[in-house]
Amino acid sequence: MIAIIDYGAGNLRNVEKAFRFLGVEAAVTADRRAILAADSVLLPGVGAFGDCMASITRNGLDTAIREVVARGTPFLGICLGMQLLFEESEESPDVKGLGILGGKIRRIPDRGLKIPHIGWNNVDCHGRLFEGLTRPYVYFVHSYCLDAADKSVVSATAEYGVTIEAAVERGNLFAVQFHPEKSGEAGLQMLKNFAAVRRA
Repeated sequence: MIAIIDYGAGNLRNVEKAFRFLGVEAAVTADRRAILAADSVLLPGVGAFGDCMASITRNGLDTAIREVVARGTPFLGICLGMQLLFEESEESPDVKGLGILGGKIRRIPDRGLKIPHIGWNNVDCHGRLFEGLTRPYVYFVHSYCLDAADKSVVSATAEYGVTIEAAVERGNLFAVQFHPEKSGEAGLQMLKNFAAVRRA
């Protein structure tokens, strides 16, 4: 079973529906015990970095997330759920992220393109999440982007005036800046690939 973490925000039901369409058992939950017992865990994200981090911490989900990642349980962060895995964000300068991966979230630099970045872009990618895909076309909604401390964890990039670090992979930890659940067949393939990952 895939546990989809409910911390009071996020596009939870669309992700759940996407897994069900694939025939994969998934459930939205805020129960630490259910999250720790799950075969895989997904952290969605829509909203502000500081508000979401406060909700996660208030409900004790920060320690649950760190524990499942440390155990090698397959884990996927989506959009803000990716950003929360890092140390800090310019969106909420006084708030610390989960710090599971090194790096900062920065506002997308103004290069004459509309911010927030909303729409479809190809990504250059590699890694297990992208098996069977070549430069997939995926859907983004964001104003902030990753600046990873260790560039070796970056598994996908997109071009939007600047190079966007669009996905990361380290062991059984995966995260994407875009929304696979809104990215058609390519996104479903990514979710299918994630569901096939087994605990380390």
